[in-house]
Amino acid sequence: MTNAHHPDAPEGATGILVLADGTIVWGRGFGATGSAVGEVCFNTAMTGYQEVMTDPSYAGQIVTFTFPHIGNVGTNDEDVEADSPHALGCIVREDVTVPSNFRDQKPFDQWMADNGRIGISGVDTRALTRRIREAGAPNAVIAHDPDGQFDIDDLLAKARAWAGLEGMDLAKVVTGHQTQLWDKGGAWRMGHGYAPVEEMEASFDRPHVVAIDYGAKRNIFRNLVKAGAKVTVVPAKTSFDEIMALKPAGVFLSNGPGDPAATGAYAVPVIQQLLEADIPLFGICLGHQMLALAAGAKTVKMHQGHRGANHPVQRIGGGWDATEGLVEITSMNHGFAVDGDTLPDNVRETHKSLFDGSNCGIEIIGKRAFGVQYHPEASPGPQDSFYLFEKFVGGLA
Repeated sequence: MTNAHHPDAPEGATGILVLADGTIVWGRGFGATGSAVGEVCFNTAMTGYQEVMTDPSYAGQIVTFTFPHIGNVGTNDEDVEADSPHALGCIVREDVTVPSNFRDQKPFDQWMADNGRIGISGVDTRALTRRIREAGAPNAVIAHDPDGQFDIDDLLAKARAWAGLEGMDLAKVVTGHQTQLWDKGGAWRMGHGYAPVEEMEASFDRPHVVAIDYGAKRNIFRNLVKAGAKVTVVPAKTSFDEIMALKPAGVFLSNGPGDPAATGAYAVPVIQQLLEADIPLFGICLGHQMLALAAGAKTVKMHQGHRGANHPVQRIGGGWDATEGLVEITSMNHGFAVDGDTLPDNVRETHKSLFDGSNCGIEIIGKRAFGVQYHPEASPGPQDSFYLFEKFVGGLA
């Protein structure tokens, strides 16, 4: 069946989103042509669409942007979190306009096409977001054809056949495949770009952090450098012995996509060995979840997930002295969470979401190990939580 024969196809429709329940959303396609299948989520951030599209944590997902003006500042070579986009595509309200920003190097729609990613504009993103909030994040196919010809039956079959993110290990897909010293710079400054590692080195005594890449954002490594660390990045399946051979002062557990329980099949035993060896650990997002799994807790698939740059998180647990109860505004991107009810006695909850009370931070009592569900490196988002990098790096010998 094509949209030419579909009674609800609007005039000029060149993009389509077909949900596994049979719901059809029409729009105007942009970027690459073709189709892709994944989970539809929504992100409420008002800035940073290029960082979102290149965040490896969005592998297997189609992002609905609730902010209407996506593409208005174009794209550039600095505002990326990986070598290429990992989100499958995006859904936006307004058509991508001519960019108006002095840092622009390429229009967003051209950047999407060049990177093989599909976009749809002209969609009622508020209605789609409400649908996700009420019914959960659906599996779907996004497609773009300049002639507006779609085999809807085939697209629907693909959406229904896709297994979904639960049980899926995507870290092994997006991880880097070589051990390498992070030499791509530290903090970014307007007009200067990313600070050379050599420049940062002059100001810091630099403990060695081994960062396990489960799908890490680049800005995490930049923030570790800014906080004073020398960083070596290793692949997701690096063994305990290989990590220890690098003589780390501490080990960082990165963010990443997919189901933490699936990635944990090979990651958790390594993390448990690191805990037994009393190596300082710091985990973000997926890394936080797998640290919790290593300590004996469980993770769960969330109804809609948390994705945006304005999520309030409160400090709890009694270990904060005068800042107990303080609220941080954070950047988030996760569809799984640590089940706070399953934390063992030796794990203290340190942060919680003020949106739904879900777990957003833990520390393991008697160990130098902690993690947070949110993204203290932001990119995009607020920088309230940079102190976590200073806490980790500052506590290393």
